[in-house]
Amino acid sequence: MFIGFGFLKLNISAAGSSIVYALDLSRHTIFVYLSAAILFIVLVWALVKKYNTVCRLLKEKNHVIDMVRRQNVILKQREKDLTDSLVYAQRIQEARLPSEEYFRNYFPSSFVFFKPQSIVSGDFYWIGEREQWIFVVAADCTGHGVSGALMSMIGIEIIEKAITEYRITTPSKILAYLNETVEKTFSRTKNTGSVIMDGMDIGLCAINKTDRRVVYSGAFFPLYIISDNSLTQIKSDKIMIGMNPDRIPYTDHEISIKDNDILYMFSDGYADQFGGKDNKKFMYRRFRYLLLNIHTFDNNDQKAVLDENLTNWMGNNNQQVDDIMVIGFRPF
Repeated sequence: MFIGFGFLKLNISAAGSSIVYALDLSRHTIFVYLSAAILFIVLVWALVKKYNTVCRLLKEKNHVIDMVRRQNVILKQREKDLTDSLVYAQRIQEARLPSEEYFRNYFPSSFVFFKPQSIVSGDFYWIGEREQWIFVVAADCTGHGVSGALMSMIGIEIIEKAITEYRITTPSKILAYLNETVEKTFSRTKNTGSVIMDGMDIGLCAINKTDRRVVYSGAFFPLYIISDNSLTQIKSDKIMIGMNPDRIPYTDHEISIKDNDILYMFSDGYADQFGGKDNKKFMYRRFRYLLLNIHTFDNNDQKAVLDENLTNWMGNNNQQVDDIMVIGFRPF
């Protein structure tokens, strides 16, 4: 009986322990599952938050891309409008510049190498006559592009007026009139007191075919003459047109020219172009040497060599830095 009760007591204790163990195991399992569920929820929440962040960033990125695309369309249209305007301005400028064929009506043995830096040019040239005089003008206005082109139009108008209306035939006096008129047109200072640097370098050659006289006057523009395979430089005055408020007179140089002598008028664009193996300026020394080597060539061949040499000098890594102009002609 005692043993039986003891055995029963022992069995009941064992059963209780099993229940307690089972309950402990159940609590542990629930804790594990609950922890796993919480971790899962946290992970899902983190992923959802990350997804929402990514979606927001993608939306912002797409908005920025769309905005950039629309801005790009606007900029391309503005660029097209600007280019169209420049091309139209080029047509106007070309209409004011004498063609090479027109130039050759006066001097059959001549060429004009004219290469703007950006569609329109601050360099300009002009040819005209008054009585027995033929006038050849080459000039380089302040700046290039639109500002230089507008200045060139003003310069042409003033020169034509000086020669045709006021009947001025002396080169130095034409330059003096040009200087005075440019200074009046562009006041030296604005309300802010800042100095306005508007002007031009210029060379003006007057040729009298009747008595075979050539008179030259220049402002920072020398004249090259090649005679008997020798190059002579006629120096210019170092006084810019439009920057001579003291009215310092310009100098006239009367030059003796023989048959087949060739004259060159030019801007600084060719000599100032960067290139070559050392990426330096072409310089006037090379320019003079080049002219001496090509001056006996046909007019079109001289022009072609100047163009080809410039392209080779610039190579693939250099852009044209300034307007370029070279005029060559035989007066007699």
